[in-house]
Amino acid sequence: MLTGRNKEIFDSGWMFVQEDIHEGQRPDLDDSGWRTIGLPHDWSIEGSFDEKHPAGGDGAYLPTGIGWYRKTFLIPDDYRAKKVYIIFDGIYMNSDVWVNGHHLCRHINGYTGFICDLTPYLNNSQSNTLAVRVDNSQQPNSRWYSGSGIYRHTWLLVADKLHIPNWGTFVTTPEISGQSATVAISTKVTNEHDEKRDVLLVTTIVDEHDAIVSQTNSRLYLEANGKAESNEQLYIQEPHLWTVDQPYLYKAYTQIQCNDHVIDTVETLFGIRSIRFDCDNGFFLNDVSLKLNGVCLHHDGGCVGASVPERVLQRRLDILKTMGCNAIRMSHNPPSPEMLDMCDRMGFLVMNEAFDEWTISKEKNFTHDDPGDTRFGYYQHFPSCAEDDLISMIHRDRNHPSIILWSVGNEIRDQMTEEGAETLKRLADICHREDPTRLVTSACDCIEAQPVATTESFLTALDVVGYNYIDRWGTRRETLYADDRHRNPERIIIGSENAAIYGARGEYELNNPPSHLARRNYRSNMLQAEHLWKFTRMHDYVAGDFMWTGIDYLGEARWPDKNASFAPIDTCGFPKDAYYFYQSQWSQSDVLHLFPHWTWSGKEGTVIPVLCYTNCDSVELFVNGKSYGQKSYQFPYPGMSGNYGHYDPLRLQTVTSDLHLSWDVIYEPGVLRAVGKRQGNIVSVKEIRTAGLPNRIELIPDREAITADGRDVVHVVVSIKDEDGNTVPDAESLVSFVIEGEGRLIGVDNGKPDSHESFKATERHAFHGLCMAIVQSSSSSGEIRITAASSGIRPDTVSIRTLAESSEPLIPALFSPK
Repeated sequence: MLTGRNKEIFDSGWMFVQEDIHEGQRPDLDDSGWRTIGLPHDWSIEGSFDEKHPAGGDGAYLPTGIGWYRKTFLIPDDYRAKKVYIIFDGIYMNSDVWVNGHHLCRHINGYTGFICDLTPYLNNSQSNTLAVRVDNSQQPNSRWYSGSGIYRHTWLLVADKLHIPNWGTFVTTPEISGQSATVAISTKVTNEHDEKRDVLLVTTIVDEHDAIVSQTNSRLYLEANGKAESNEQLYIQEPHLWTVDQPYLYKAYTQIQCNDHVIDTVETLFGIRSIRFDCDNGFFLNDVSLKLNGVCLHHDGGCVGASVPERVLQRRLDILKTMGCNAIRMSHNPPSPEMLDMCDRMGFLVMNEAFDEWTISKEKNFTHDDPGDTRFGYYQHFPSCAEDDLISMIHRDRNHPSIILWSVGNEIRDQMTEEGAETLKRLADICHREDPTRLVTSACDCIEAQPVATTESFLTALDVVGYNYIDRWGTRRETLYADDRHRNPERIIIGSENAAIYGARGEYELNNPPSHLARRNYRSNMLQAEHLWKFTRMHDYVAGDFMWTGIDYLGEARWPDKNASFAPIDTCGFPKDAYYFYQSQWSQSDVLHLFPHWTWSGKEGTVIPVLCYTNCDSVELFVNGKSYGQKSYQFPYPGMSGNYGHYDPLRLQTVTSDLHLSWDVIYEPGVLRAVGKRQGNIVSVKEIRTAGLPNRIELIPDREAITADGRDVVHVVVSIKDEDGNTVPDAESLVSFVIEGEGRLIGVDNGKPDSHESFKATERHAFHGLCMAIVQSSSSSGEIRITAASSGIRPDTVSIRTLAESSEPLIPALFSPK
């Protein structure tokens, strides 16, 4: 389809220096000594961990500071009469942009995208110099790792002076039935010509096969240097609805035609779906009740920092989807556009969040213990920037069918003041004005807090009340939402943030108190999360829950840790034991997971608790062939139905009301074997064997072929094996990597919170037998050879093809070490 505009990626060929350069915007500045880099780029992740870095534990003890970026480029002759813009998807933070020495804009927020008009200052047929200064020196300014630099994509947009502005379309689906759907499309048009324009606006909707399913057109009359807005309704027969299981997407092409020429075209992806919240029955998608099995996610990608390749995002979402997660809270600021695109395509429901602070800082002087300290945080910019930043988020993101809620704040200190309620009303009004189709929430952590609680006026101003850590205060550890439901039966309730089962992967603490990596004894670590899930599952008025967090993230840590370990998945994307608890409750897959490992040299004769997460009816445990008995749990536990004494489903003879099974086993080396049954039939068997000494490395890539575009990546898992092929759970071998061919190493990790090894090194110690390397393609097709070696054990090599044509990701079954 003719477009009339050109939008191209603008990430290559930048120069960078990590220091403050006097008049770094000057076109004649000699930048030949700067590094040549590609974007996205995060300079903080390249640094070393140091307890003295001013960002502290919240910034993962990594460096920040000031950096400059420059790019020289030519404008083709056919761009001379056009409008030329640079789009930044995200710069952290306090960025200033110049072209040819002319200052274009200053943008404070590190998470919202923005656009700059280059047109007035371009040198036609000559080189042009774009310069960006990024100032992340005032620390601390965030309660988690932010990264530093131009860490998201950049784009060069070229359009006619008569065009649809950036984020100028808004698609809604106000009426949906099984037979038809109404699609309403609002389009803004800008005319920067000095003459009037009479244009035809043509809107075409196509399905996933690019077949036209609806089309309409209308006339617009624009004054010289004027603006207009069109509101059109189109109708689709027998629409495919967007659901979490079948996230069907349509495209709307909005085209400006003038004198039979295509002047401009904008493509908008959208889904046809209805959403609503009900105070009695929770959340509905397409009028079907759906419990939100959600997680909170920060924006970093572990060893790649804030500059996260799309494949890293996709792999993480794949792993969450396999766990049974269907919802994500973007904590605590707008994510990258690619992240929301993936949620649309993969079927995740999204709470999109704008702010972590309003007018009151989150310094370490408030009521509860928190490593957060934001003395230079967003609160100092909120009065002047908040409205524009909120509108920017909504306009950029409101066409995504995945988004079901706008959150205007997380644990805002203003929630406890009367002025805070007034601020909330202003923000909610902006949301309702800019997008009348979605409700507004805020994640409140001080409901019923002592000595100062969230004000009633603040809660009343919310469409949906978000509860953070509902079980934190008093008897709510047991009663959870019940008290508020009784007092406020019309309130719509959602768990916006609650504790998951936490601790570092593979840490099994039998002692009391436990180590800082385990945080809790593994025998009791799950009980709080199980209690919360049982309540959420059985009470329809609780729309769902977003646990903290889905994946471990950098920052919000205390030395020696550099990252928080609250999630069921570590920074490498390796599932922890907790992963299988949520999978057993949230997914339809057969789940039978035993832990801990069974390699306990020196503990012969010691009682080792063996735990099991499963959705089998019953599990029998064997140790070296000897049965330790069959145990069962049932949830929900059925009462009688139909007539007295009848149970459907059949009641089991259970041994616990918890959502896990456990046995106390006297340790002896050998084989743990669990046999899972459903209705008396064996449906799953799991074995864990005592491992021997490290013997060899096994490399497990997540794909056999990647795209040769300079951006695609392959994750290569390193497993330290004994001679029988068992992963050695206490192996800490130092693994070195050699990359040959059309790829480069961009990150190494092992998921260990207190490891201070560089993410950019060519070697990494294993942690509990595992580590990982991320390798990125070059721009040439061919092959990448990846070799991993360690002293005293056999190395391994894998080859990955790099293809010139885009390849479908080869996503195997979720990696789970035997």
